[in-house]
Parts: sequence; structure tokens; C-alpha cells
Amino acid sequence: MSTTTFPKPLCGIIPPMITPLKAQDALDPGALERVIEHLLAGGVHGLFALGTTGEGPGLSDRLRREVAERTCRQVAGRVPVLVSIIHGAFVESVNLGRHAADCGAAAVVVCPPYAMRAVQADLRDYLGHIAAASPLPVFLYHVPPLTKTAFELDTVDWAIDQPRIVGMKDSSGDLAYFGKVCGLLARRPEWTLLAGPEELLPETIGLGGHGGVCGGANIFPRLYVSLYEAIRDRNLPQVRELQAKVLEVAEGLYRWGNHPATGIKAIKCAVSCLGLCDDLMAEPFVRLAASERARVERFVAGFRVAA
Repeated sequence: MSTTTFPKPLCGIIPPMITPLKAQDALDPGALERVIEHLLAGGVHGLFALGTTGEGPGLSDRLRREVAERTCRQVAGRVPVLVSIIHGAFVESVNLGRHAADCGAAAVVVCPPYAMRAVQADLRDYLGHIAAASPLPVFLYHVPPLTKTAFELDTVDWAIDQPRIVGMKDSSGDLAYFGKVCGLLARRPEWTLLAGPEELLPETIGLGGHGGVCGGANIFPRLYVSLYEAIRDRNLPQVRELQAKVLEVAEGLYRWGNHPATGIKAIKCAVSCLGLCDDLMAEPFVRLAASERARVERFVAGFRVAA
């Protein structure tokens, strides 16, 4: 069982890895291996499995366990693997977290329970119980547009004092909120704060964040790694050039549909256009229509990452 700790922040690009399927409730192991090696070849600093982009909440418990096991085995310690244990049932979250630990994951990721809205006092109790039951360090996943419940600042302030809670991914897109969380980090310098919206990577790192959980890195991992490195090295001309390419990805893939899952569908479709996997989605979602796929194919074929 893993006893991984985080003595310093987890910095860099940690993609929310897609889950390649060959049928409903059937993983494509060969495609998963190809996706993982594509990401690692791009220089990513970690992997986040079974999150929103990985369609984790739509997968069976059995399939989630298989993804965690195969991902950790393939990565073989080359980068940290974070495994989402988001579930409507507390005991199933705990069970998946224990399985992830047995597989060699570095940490688990939890969000507020999404079936019913929780008040902050209940949320703190829930997080405390998860942390106490988890053999792995815990990351918070702040995604209020999906969970309908935010980690309010008082709760984050409380979480920073919990030894087994080691960081947070903030997908709110609220820079004011992100900046206030950054202001809490001085009390625990090893705590990790990652941003979800990849278009805001320069701004969030500038405020004190440590990196990004960037969906587009599934397709073009080296682009996002290069942007992170340019920000870290304060190479402003390169930051501007690479950020323009990241915004091009956002405009080309995420913002033309009117469905909440359009971005996830487009990411998976784009990875399939690279020949790495099929674009089959977990129910209740379906793959992009033929005309939409053609648009993604044209974008991927024509996209050129800045040198």
C-alpha cells in the first residue's frame, strides 16, 4: 500500500487523462497504453485519472478500478498518478481510494458530493472522514458548475490545516477566488494549488499557483508543458506566443458547441484523430456527429505548435 506524501507542491502540467473505451463498460487497454505514453513523451509532470475529462463519474466501479490499476502499472512511477474517487456513496469513494493506493497511486482526488448540495459544516466533516479513511493524501477538486457546491474559503482555510489534505484543483475560473486561496498558502508552503481552466495558466501561476490540469494536454502535451516552463522561466515573449496557441485550442475545440460536455467530446475526438483511441463516450453522452468530427479533424490536422 502506498505511503506517498507531498513534502513540496506538485508543480507543472497534470493532464486530466481521457478514458479510452471499446464498448460501454469496456476499457481499451492498448489505447490506454498509447494515450499514457503520448502524454509522458510530451513531458507532463503527472496524470489525473478518472476526473471529469476522464468521464469517471459515468464509469462503473469495476471499470474505475481497472483504469486505476492499468494506469499505475503503465506509468510505473515515472510521474505521480492522481486518481479521482468521486462517487455518490462515501464507502465506494473510500474503497476506490484504497484500491488506488494498492495500485501505487500518489494521491486521491475528491469533490463535494454531487447528488445533494452540502452545507460547509457537513462538507468539512465529509472531507475529514475521507482523509481519515484514505491511505493516500487527498486533493480537493473545486468544480462548482458541476457539483453545485463550492469549497468556500473558510473550508479551504480549514483544509490547509489537515495533514492528509495536500492540495486542490480549482476549476471555478474565478481569479479572485484563486488569488484568495493563494493567500492562504504561506501557512503551508508544501500545499499544491492547480488551475483547471488552461486559458488562465499564466494568470493563475502569476498569482501563486503551481500548474494546471489542462484538458488540451491530452492532445498537445508538449504545448502546455512548454507554456508552463516559459512561465516558470519568465520568458515573456515565449509565454505570449504559446498562450496564443493555447487560446487557439480553446477556440477551436471547446467553444463552438452548446452542450456542457462538448469540450470533453472534442478532446476525446481529437485524441482519436491522432490515432491513439476510439472516440466512444460513456453513457449518457455520445460521440460527436460526423460533421462535428470533421471540424475537429481539420483543426488537429492544421494546428501547428509554436517552435
